[in-house]
Amino acid sequence: MKMVARGAMVILIAFAACLPAQDRTYGRSVVSTQYGIVATSYVQASQAGARALEQGGSAIDAAIAANAVLGVAEPMTNGIGGDLFAIYWDAKTGKLYGLNASGWAPKALTIEHLRGKGIAEMPQYGIDSATVPGAVDGWQKLHDRFGKLPWHDLFQPAIFYAEHGYPVAEVIHDYWAGAQATLERNPESVRVFMPGGKVPATGEVFRNPDIARTLTLIANEGEGVYYKGVIAQAILKTSAELGGTMSADDLAQYSAEWVEPISTTYRDWQVYELPPNGDGMAALEMLNIMEQFKPAADGPHSAAEVHTRIEAMKLAYADVKAYDGDPRFGKIPVTELLSKTFAAKRAASIDPARANCTVAPGALTGSDTTYFSVVDREGNILSIIQSNYSSFGSGVTVQGMGFALQNRGGLFSLDSKSPNALAGRKRPFHTIIPAFMQHGGRHIGFGIMGGMNQPLAHAQFVSNVVDYGMNIQAAMEEPRFTVNAKLGCNIAIESRMTPETIEQLKKMGHEFDVRKQYSTTMGRGQAVLHDSATGVNFGASDPRADGAAVPESPRLPGSPP
Repeated sequence: MKMVARGAMVILIAFAACLPAQDRTYGRSVVSTQYGIVATSYVQASQAGARALEQGGSAIDAAIAANAVLGVAEPMTNGIGGDLFAIYWDAKTGKLYGLNASGWAPKALTIEHLRGKGIAEMPQYGIDSATVPGAVDGWQKLHDRFGKLPWHDLFQPAIFYAEHGYPVAEVIHDYWAGAQATLERNPESVRVFMPGGKVPATGEVFRNPDIARTLTLIANEGEGVYYKGVIAQAILKTSAELGGTMSADDLAQYSAEWVEPISTTYRDWQVYELPPNGDGMAALEMLNIMEQFKPAADGPHSAAEVHTRIEAMKLAYADVKAYDGDPRFGKIPVTELLSKTFAAKRAASIDPARANCTVAPGALTGSDTTYFSVVDREGNILSIIQSNYSSFGSGVTVQGMGFALQNRGGLFSLDSKSPNALAGRKRPFHTIIPAFMQHGGRHIGFGIMGGMNQPLAHAQFVSNVVDYGMNIQAAMEEPRFTVNAKLGCNIAIESRMTPETIEQLKKMGHEFDVRKQYSTTMGRGQAVLHDSATGVNFGASDPRADGAAVPESPRLPGSPP
């Protein structure tokens, strides 16, 4: 008996010794494989992308297949009525490519036009909030340059789900229900997205035969059918009947643009975003300001660390609001805003013991969205984001086509002095931003969606990886804070942040809207990592969404091609 007891004690001691490795502060394990990974906010979309990889497709092919499914299954957040931005890293050459597929305002949609209709502020819904959707042209340009599979094949999973239906997932239902008032403004939106006059319940099978036919047209005829063909005609008819300004030339002359990513160093990592008209420079400026402070000795949950992040965010956001816009219509001072000298000046204004509730932009000397990421077996990485802006965008569904037009025009200003002032053929300020970071042989494509949440969520993710040594899944799950609609010192924060930290921050003057443990208010993110030294890929998917990082299955000996 004593020997049995002694043996049991040895087993218990050995078990206890293993516990530190098994105890952790995040829930999901990072996905790892020598093959490709597709990380999206919807499992079936990740599966569709992984299947494209298994068929010999590139990261681009997988992303288009996944994005098409996302547009069917998350119609409120993204789809062919929205815009797109992407960063692509080529593993062989080490070169980064940026794509800006954000649409421009119709030529006749001007400040004068809206004032003539008695409109004093930029509409947030309705046809005058819609700009030309850029997503389909963005897909085509990415595929023309880096695709391997036939264009037609990429849309088959999405067409299948649209025709046969899919059970509505939890988070997707919540977004859908929250947009009911928007849908009810437009009879076509009610017909398509509220079958029987109701928002589909969680688990209810939803079908959209209209979008199935529309995607079939795109699969068979390419992006031309969207901007010059039958789909364009439907968009124009819908716009005209609602008093909109969209013209055939606005659609036909639109083209997505290849751009050079902008970057900064954070500690010893290089971090990349896309240039304006997006607000990626806010994330980079925030990191530059944070770099002026040492990481907190007591970790990322400490009051000192969270205070620094919040105050850096306020400074960067004040600057991006004051200076960002479409660079084709005016000079945007990106270089100066991202200089380390400017960051040092901005950081000097941070009081380590007190929150600043009225932040002004620095003096210069000169929503709803879906993000997903893909890494293929060769190590190529696509960081891509696609959005309608608000849930179901403008609330206007194109007649007979099964998709809503985005409301990105709602981000224009009617102040003619603003760098973001509305003008025909101008692109509005954009909140959606893909990101990329690298150090030595580690290359990470990442993004965290959610309107103005995105730059500060990016900066928090980067700091979690760089300053606190987290893997990409832990960094994605870490408790976050985000901007509050009240602005000033009002901050939304997850309840997983320790009560002690929140109380200390309140004493500094911060005001908190404490949300649940995993709040979609903080955004829903994805990340992939390629390790050039080992050839291993890693994937992470945010538990704040319904998705997963799904690895490609290897082709087994004797399996059919």
